[in-house]
Amino acid sequence: MTTSGRFQVLRASERPATAWLNGGGVTREVAGFPAGAGLDAFDWRVSLADVATAGPFSAFPGIDRVITLVEGAGMVLTVDGAEQLVDAPFRPFAFSGDATTDCRLPAGPVVDFNVMTRRGRIEAAVSMATAATTVGVPGGSTVLLVCLAGTATVDGIELTRHDAALLDTPDVYELIPDGTTAVVTFRTAP
Repeated sequence: MTTSGRFQVLRASERPATAWLNGGGVTREVAGFPAGAGLDAFDWRVSLADVATAGPFSAFPGIDRVITLVEGAGMVLTVDGAEQLVDAPFRPFAFSGDATTDCRLPAGPVVDFNVMTRRGRIEAAVSMATAATTVGVPGGSTVLLVCLAGTATVDGIELTRHDAALLDTPDVYELIPDGTTAVVTFRTAP
């Protein structure tokens, strides 16, 4: 992790891979709050997962989830019995962590981007930036930028594939993606 003076840069090369208990893939945590909180204590958590085989998702009671296909041909999620095709890259799909969720991989492994928030405490808005823009961070909010494809520049600092910038100081930042960058805004739930 490095600091630009106004924000933290979280390099993909510094993230350890954590193997799933079922052996179906690995997860790399991009960031979470509070820092170092376990799966039962986070307010929000963002990760990238290499999904190698089909199977059930872990249950996360009280958690709202947003999953986005980053690489691969896609997956079919069955969420509480309803099928949802997630095959368009960079299109977020929201669902409840309480739901019984199963994943099929009709055309092989995928990489997905996951945003999880503790319901009633934190809300997240997930969007994708593909053109130069300014990113405002209002007071009481945090914004996480994650370069999902290509490169991106945040206030002159380059991010490469899967690098992130954690913006937690109220201000306006310049984002110039050369590819696709996720913009995740976290706010305290009303």
